[in-house]
Amino acid sequence: MSSPSTDESGALLGPADIRELAAALGVRPTKQRGQNFVIDANTVRRIVRTAEVRPDDVVVEVGPGLGSLTLALLEAADRVTAVEIDDVLAAALPSTIAARMPGRADRFALVHSDAMHVAELPGPPPTALVANLPYNVAVPVLLHMLDRFPTIERTLVMVQAEVADRLAAAPGNKVYGVPSVKANWYAEVKRAGAIGRNVFWPAPNVDSGLVSLVRRTEPIATTATKEEVFAVVDAAFAQRRKTLRAALAGWAGSAAAAEAALVAAGISPQARGEALTVNEFAAIAEHKGAAR
Repeated sequence: MSSPSTDESGALLGPADIRELAAALGVRPTKQRGQNFVIDANTVRRIVRTAEVRPDDVVVEVGPGLGSLTLALLEAADRVTAVEIDDVLAAALPSTIAARMPGRADRFALVHSDAMHVAELPGPPPTALVANLPYNVAVPVLLHMLDRFPTIERTLVMVQAEVADRLAAAPGNKVYGVPSVKANWYAEVKRAGAIGRNVFWPAPNVDSGLVSLVRRTEPIATTATKEEVFAVVDAAFAQRRKTLRAALAGWAGSAAAAEAALVAAGISPQARGEALTVNEFAAIAEHKGAAR
């Protein structure tokens, strides 16, 4: 047997614990909220290791569910704030923490809310975001948290493999699109591993992947605002098979105005959105109205 990392290392939840907790709470994982609970202690420890959680980190976790990952994060971080939308799960989590890790319970805070509506968090500002994100809201939640909490330096999220591929895709890749560019606005993004289906209950019918996002130390150098850049990104990929001259016509006011902005930004009007970096989208945004 490996030696415990803390005197509370038996505190992590295993498959029997998860099922027992769920039964006691009358919880059945719902598809509507994309709930798949992690039932494997080795997997949550691996996530914490991959996230490089440090003893001085203030971690925010979205969608803690029954608390599998929360407990592993509490072992490693200075403090953990969990954001949970589900009434029953939110009500139960503090008791689970108190029962299984009493020595760290004062390091835990719960925010009972939809993560998309969270504008502030209790305690010190978060330095890391680690989460098993529900498949249906993974990208908007991730972008909202990165935008709202600029102190988050490192992020590790577990998402559907297909979403992981999209987030980490580089220009020219066939799955490169809106999530790839917007995530890149904030951070350097890369795939950080795969997660099998058997570590979840219920087992999902898709594979999962880990995505690492390390916030840029210097923001993208541009005079355009994030909203202006994202408007170009949305327009370019709304009709991704079209050339940028055609795809950006609505955004610019006409195809000719789109062409003028593209030429001014040093980008071929015949190019397509999937070929462009976030910096190039920013350059286009800066040159809106370039036609004289």
